[in-house]
Amino acid sequence: MLELLNASVYVAAKHAFLPLKLTLEDGRITELSSVQKPADGATSLDLRSLLVIPGLIDLHLHGACGVDTMDGNAHSFETLSAYEASCGVTSLVPTTMTMPPEQILKVCSTLRDLTLPAHCSRLLGIYLEGPYLSQAKCGAQNQDYLLPPSLDLVLKVHELLGSRLKFVAIAPELKGALDFIAELKRRRIRTTIAHTACDYALALKAIQAGADHLTHLFNAMPPLLHRAPGPIGAALDSRSECELIADGYHLSPTVVRAMFKLIDQDKLVLISDSMMATGLSSGQYQLGGQNVRVAERRATLADGTLAGSATNLFDCMTHAVRSMGIELTDAVRACTYNPAQALGEPQLGRLEPGCHADLLVLTPKLELLGIMLNGQWLKAPGL
Repeated sequence: MLELLNASVYVAAKHAFLPLKLTLEDGRITELSSVQKPADGATSLDLRSLLVIPGLIDLHLHGACGVDTMDGNAHSFETLSAYEASCGVTSLVPTTMTMPPEQILKVCSTLRDLTLPAHCSRLLGIYLEGPYLSQAKCGAQNQDYLLPPSLDLVLKVHELLGSRLKFVAIAPELKGALDFIAELKRRRIRTTIAHTACDYALALKAIQAGADHLTHLFNAMPPLLHRAPGPIGAALDSRSECELIADGYHLSPTVVRAMFKLIDQDKLVLISDSMMATGLSSGQYQLGGQNVRVAERRATLADGTLAGSATNLFDCMTHAVRSMGIELTDAVRACTYNPAQALGEPQLGRLEPGCHADLLVLTPKLELLGIMLNGQWLKAPGL
């Protein structure tokens, strides 16, 4: 049994940091108490003046450290999850790109059969970003492999992964998209509006059919205009879940601040959308089979189109706080509790009895001192 004493602990239910004692045993949190006295026989660690938050959850990322989800092999998944764990991202959802169906199925099959070492982040499932996207807003997705909505691929992925198929991205303007969304909802498979040129009315119909989540809001979709609010306006009116990339390139700080005010506090999810250059130096990389140039963490195709990010979620979170003026409690919630709820993972994203003992120890300046995964220190605070 391990006790963490005198820390300021982020409590999702209160949406606040509170001076509490955390008791951990067998990889789980067993107690949260205001009594700071060490228990008899317990190993205690005094974290006075430090912050403790849940391990971060990245529900949308493509790669890091020179590997890509679409590699479809165990080595790449292990490299990705080990890197993410070292950055404080203790759970994640690898995200596919628009590629041939057989390659997507290979990725899913590998994930199904994968066993990772203890130092690797938890892989929660798969997020299918493509191939059911708009050619007009395909961004860094390869338009050669775009397909009309079809249950065939999705049902094959679902057969492989079951509830670990977390999201299927869809552009609502594609022929048959609304029926596709409704059928997946009937099967309890979540869809998300993504890479779309649809207007407000069609986006609202898609949301009403079941696509109540929006992929990287603002990016690869029409803007929010005063007479044409588009899918962003539909998301705000319907109080849908929304992803934001706060890497400093995809969105203006003004827009990020506005969305933290306009979107319900439990519906906003920060993501990294990171690609293989994350954690590496500037240079030439790949994303979904396309060449990407990375310079000072800005990732672009040859024509200047943004191609994911080269920033991990921890750095996105701290950038949102330090450079965009987002309150720390709001940023933490958007990287922990909210993605856990969106993914249907109630034992993650909270520091409460019964939850996984995944946590980070931070200084007040948001320096990462400690990382715990399943009750084991990957990086001990060293106090």
